[in-house]
Amino acid sequence: MSADLLWAILGLIILVIGIIFSVLPVIPGQVLSWGSILILQLQTDPPFTARFLAIWALITAGVTLLDYFVPIWGTKKLGGSKKGMWGAAIGLIIGIFFFPPFGLIIGPFVGAFLGELIAGKDSSAAFKSGLGSFLGFIAGTMMKLVISFIMGYYFIINAFNF
Repeated sequence: MSADLLWAILGLIILVIGIIFSVLPVIPGQVLSWGSILILQLQTDPPFTARFLAIWALITAGVTLLDYFVPIWGTKKLGGSKKGMWGAAIGLIIGIFFFPPFGLIIGPFVGAFLGELIAGKDSSAAFKSGLGSFLGFIAGTMMKLVISFIMGYYFIINAFNF
């Protein structure tokens, strides 16, 4: 078995894990997906330019950062107050450290809900803010999946010469 085939198989395994973790909020799957295309550079004839890799590194970093802020934005978009947005941010931080991986989903929702209750909103308005946080999480997950699949496309066509 050639070294190039081994790199392609290792990269494919990392790509599949990256796509899975784009949905499961344990580790940033999109970073693993980027790592899969980086692994192909170890082949005898590297398929990507440094510019291509740098652009995808920036896209990956941008989506990773957005993934943390979109739930807060979703809270605001569905009528959340500053206390609701702060609640979503604090809930995210608490969720990351104390209840991984599900804390990334539940933390911002609960934080936004509690923040709105503290702000004096009724439970219906507080729930709407929490829902905005959850929808933000879904949007972030979709962003991660989209870029992971796009990088997967580039990986497949270059790793197996399609």
